[in-house]
Amino acid sequence: MKSKKNKTLLWVLGIILVMIVSFITYLLSTVTSPKIVYIPQGSVFKSISHLQKDGVNLYKMDAFILRMLGQPQQGWIEIKEPKMTRIEYLYLLTTAKAISRAVTLIPGETTEIFLRQMADELSLDIDKLHEAYDKHARLKEGNFVPETYSIPNEISEEKLIVHLLNESDKKMKKLAKQYHMDAKSQKWLQIVTKSSVIQKEAASIADMPFVSSVIDNRIKKGMRLQMDGTLNYGEYSHQKVTAARIRNDKTPYNTYKNKGLPLYPVCNVSKEAVDAAINPARTDYLYFVRGKNGEHVYSSYFSTHHKNIVNATK
Repeated sequence: MKSKKNKTLLWVLGIILVMIVSFITYLLSTVTSPKIVYIPQGSVFKSISHLQKDGVNLYKMDAFILRMLGQPQQGWIEIKEPKMTRIEYLYLLTTAKAISRAVTLIPGETTEIFLRQMADELSLDIDKLHEAYDKHARLKEGNFVPETYSIPNEISEEKLIVHLLNESDKKMKKLAKQYHMDAKSQKWLQIVTKSSVIQKEAASIADMPFVSSVIDNRIKKGMRLQMDGTLNYGEYSHQKVTAARIRNDKTPYNTYKNKGLPLYPVCNVSKEAVDAAINPARTDYLYFVRGKNGEHVYSSYFSTHHKNIVNATK
């Protein structure tokens, strides 16, 4: 009887020993990782899942190990060695300092100008940025959500574009959900397009609902929008719209020649512009002009609008 108990004990101890050896072997197995990785905000499991998508050979077990070691850093982390043991890698995730710099996308800015800005500030190839954007972006314009992004000092053009589009997509989905809409729907595209016109035309956030009402009122009456801001697309973001531009621009952005909104957004929009597009002020305004104080002066009749133009130029 005693011999049988001893055998059982030895068998249990053997299993435990095998498990310990297996676990140690697992901890000492090699992890291969990109030089720079991004750790998003959220749970440990979310961090592991994101790293898996980035090509790192991690598994669910690693989430439990990581929890015992501590909380992973958030943001961009530099991995000095492309290969290291699993335990070293997981420990590094909890101790490494995030490396990044801030890049700000201003509301109302076009993607073309933003790409040039990133090329200059991060010493990246503008052509490769364009190539990556054209490859991964759903729309020609309006894909990015304006805010300050933390970007590592060393990152490839394609990885940067994918990261910014992914982060913006999450924020856009969350914003659309607030209005019970699908961010991928045609209706939402129209709202973002309208928002982009508001963004370009409004003198301030408080001014946005009034610009929104003018857009709606003119469209209802079958009038062309005739708004200069729609011609500040792409590389023309900061250029003054001249009579020659209006005559010669044959793109769908030219609201002097085409009725309704442009087919696509003119720029990247803020949540304030989106809210104004969905909740316009209740007015019968059809015209506005920038007054001497920089604020818009609105009117419902062309005769009044003409007087406002004269007063603004005195």
